[in-house]
Amino acid sequence: MTTVTASVWDTLVGQRRAIESLRAAVSGQAMSHAFLFTGPPGSGRSNAAIAFAAALQCEEDPPGCGSCHSCHTVLAGSHADVTVVRTERLSLGVDEVRDLVRRSALSPVGRRWQIIIVEDADRLTDQAANALLKAIEEPSERTVWMLCAPTVEDLLPTIRSRCRLVTLTTPSVEEVADFLTRVDDVEPALASYAARASQGHIGRARALARDEGARHRRKEVVSIPAGLTSLAACMNAAQNLVETTQEEADLITGELDARERADLDASYGVVERGRRPREYAPALAALERAQKARAKRRHLDVVDRGLMDLVSMYRDAIAMAAGGGALVNEELRRDVETIVRTSTPELNLRRIGWIFDAREQMLEFNVPVPLALESLMVALKAPTR
Repeated sequence: MTTVTASVWDTLVGQRRAIESLRAAVSGQAMSHAFLFTGPPGSGRSNAAIAFAAALQCEEDPPGCGSCHSCHTVLAGSHADVTVVRTERLSLGVDEVRDLVRRSALSPVGRRWQIIIVEDADRLTDQAANALLKAIEEPSERTVWMLCAPTVEDLLPTIRSRCRLVTLTTPSVEEVADFLTRVDDVEPALASYAARASQGHIGRARALARDEGARHRRKEVVSIPAGLTSLAACMNAAQNLVETTQEEADLITGELDARERADLDASYGVVERGRRPREYAPALAALERAQKARAKRRHLDVVDRGLMDLVSMYRDAIAMAAGGGALVNEELRRDVETIVRTSTPELNLRRIGWIFDAREQMLEFNVPVPLALESLMVALKAPTR
């Protein structure tokens, strides 16, 4: 599979207005020391911030060529003056933000900008947000902050009022499918499926197009609603969903965990010396805590995506009952027909609400995943006739 990028803007699918605004900022029109990128999941908030950073550091005219050294290093994550912060935890703490604030006060190594991109800025703790606010209130002359969050309401009013807003939208199915065929060389039929199934989420669409295992796991999830006909079926569905999502999360984190452990052993000379120095034990404990937090968040992220796949089935049932609209899950039309036949649009709207309630319980109130999913599946059970 080949990937071709003509410019840094090519990965921003369906974001014409945002691209125009960012290009104008690169040329000096309404440039700001702080930007806030907002948009629904999969709209490409962090991709837009990184593309913008590359254009600001670009050596060519017009900026954002995608081929110069600066563009390459920004896109590869190795540019000395571009820092990207991704938290693997449920929140972004004050200590990490203070390190960023100290870095923001430094002059850039190159001739252009010191750029700090904070993904998941909505995960800032109150202390971290206040620390960030002070840096944005008194910006360094050549420093640019780029914050990414789903909505403006996810940040303190005092922070968002000091940022220039860049709003992204969910790209259409046609735009995502075209991107997959044009940039990733995906065959049209598979690209169309991935675009529909991802509901405009570019990263998810690429995963579905590239990975047969991801397609199989999604099919298992969206097949759940039609089979919720008894209490036993509900409990089995919950257990299967827990296991499926845990398996996928472990695939993502397992290799990284092993590599980090090997790096730690090498840095303390455990293999060469054949023994562990006294400083090794606390370092290992800290690593294991960080890995445990990352694994928990990764599992929650995968479960969250599965819940959105469930929503798509009930959305399809509502659309079918109303007599219009393309189906997200066209390949499961018979299952959708079963849901329509055994329910009402009003019930399916309530089911969607219950799914979002379960999502909130896990993400916001730390309810154990198995318990939340068991309760949800029982609520979603087909009514007895």
